[in-house]
Amino acid sequence: MKQRRLRFFLRFWTALLLFLLVASVSQARPRRGREPSYLKFVANATAFPSEENYDYVIVGGGTAGCPLAATLSQSYKVLLLERGGVPYGRPSLMTQEGFLTTLTNVDSFDSASQSFISEEGVPNARGRVLGGSSTINAGFYSRADPDFYKYSGANWDLRVVNESYEWVERAIVFRPELRNWQSAVRDGLLEAGVDPYNGFSLDHEVGTKIGGSTFDGRGRRHSAADLLNYANASNINVAVYASVERVLLAYSGPRGSSRSAISAIGVVYRDRVGQYHHAMVRENGEVILSAGAIGTPQLLLLSGIGPRPYLSYWGIPVAYHLPYVGQYLYDNPRNGISFVPPVPLEHSLIQVVGITELGAYVEAASNVIPFVSPARSVFIRAPSAPLYLTVTTLMEKIVGPQSVGYLRLSSTDVRVNPLVRFNYFSSPIDMERCVNGTRKIGDVLRTRAMADFRFRDWYGVRNFRFVGPALPVDQSDFEQMADFCRRTVSTIWHYHGGCVVGKVVDADYRVYGIRSLRIVDGSTLTISPGTNPQATLMMLGRYVGLKLIKEREVPSEVKSDSGDL
Repeated sequence: MKQRRLRFFLRFWTALLLFLLVASVSQARPRRGREPSYLKFVANATAFPSEENYDYVIVGGGTAGCPLAATLSQSYKVLLLERGGVPYGRPSLMTQEGFLTTLTNVDSFDSASQSFISEEGVPNARGRVLGGSSTINAGFYSRADPDFYKYSGANWDLRVVNESYEWVERAIVFRPELRNWQSAVRDGLLEAGVDPYNGFSLDHEVGTKIGGSTFDGRGRRHSAADLLNYANASNINVAVYASVERVLLAYSGPRGSSRSAISAIGVVYRDRVGQYHHAMVRENGEVILSAGAIGTPQLLLLSGIGPRPYLSYWGIPVAYHLPYVGQYLYDNPRNGISFVPPVPLEHSLIQVVGITELGAYVEAASNVIPFVSPARSVFIRAPSAPLYLTVTTLMEKIVGPQSVGYLRLSSTDVRVNPLVRFNYFSSPIDMERCVNGTRKIGDVLRTRAMADFRFRDWYGVRNFRFVGPALPVDQSDFEQMADFCRRTVSTIWHYHGGCVVGKVVDADYRVYGIRSLRIVDGSTLTISPGTNPQATLMMLGRYVGLKLIKEREVPSEVKSDSGDL
């Protein structure tokens, strides 16, 4: 027995030292990729004139804004305004290993990830970099579920939808290579009844599948920013570190009369040294907001578009009373468990997903993190090099959700996060889905595929070594499982809504009551599109860009019959 234990510990430490050696060698050998071509038309906002005219001014160079700008530039002059910087050349952004570092190393105004905490106390993050949240996320890529198109409220041409997905996928989507942990999760999901096995697929299909990844075979990140490589360089400018303060509006006809109309005519933005710039739109042009589910409703409110009493409370001049701005805000809660495996594992972000018929998706990750001893001992010297350990995670995300939250201003400074409340699990449907999902995690933990990730104690009993709360022992008890969901709720960063279709924008994403103003981002969504929204948001940017080009090709006398924007 003692010899077996000795052999186990020798194998463990040999594997650990080998892992650390490989990790240190790989970190000492930086990989440099070719400079992206889009950098030719990207400049700091300080370099831009105080006023300039464009056909389209797009606010937010994120997951939807980048493909939208690239598409529109094929036919029109476009300005893309991004409040953050460029991801290229920043190792923590461009590699899988930098995922946790990017989310945790944050500051108030400059970091690529801008942290915020919901009023429930759940930490969250926003992208503040060219590419938006597609530059700081876990890279999983999967198309929307078919029901999304039925119930989103938008007008869809599914042929153009598919073409738009394919346009994105040719540039930045890859098939991941599964290693130990993700392979075991795939096998565990199948053993737990999440079938059939659909292999590698970008489509949303019930069962277990390998999804796409925006990390290539070398572990290098690709994001929505890379879709700017498709742009017509002579027709596009991208200003980084450009903080848009408000949308500029103009009235035609007697103000307050039935003949008056409000139009967006441009935006005001501020550069890093505090200078103001005006970006104006030409005749038949538009301002398009793509600042995301937090930034877009915040910017509308600061521009005087929102509930009249609320704007008056803040002393913001009311341009147009639109009561649902900032309402119908959603976040898909994430719940799960984490444990330390008995042997080192690779670093992996989400690659496999179990799409159940229980209202939940099951995913997994493994992270290599530095180990810090909780206390110094006189018998243990401080290590000359850092020690690392692997923490593996099984998590579930619920479909929907049904619970409805809201956004409120905390300041009239656009750089300051607004207040958000998601009201997690206020809908009993969401709670039932969480219980179903966490029970499925329990089923996976009991499979043969997970056996190798248990520690054997001195009596030969094999158990997981959990980091944080374990699942309740009696998983048949709904109340215990519901309590676990409430206690361990966190986010998977898929928040959406705040300017939803049918309340703030019409089926073509035009803002009600304001001409030449459109919203193209996740703030328009009432449900999260499948397992991960980034594929759908990139598709949306391309899709709306194509539709706008086609719309403007229609002769003016035909367009006039379709009604005003």
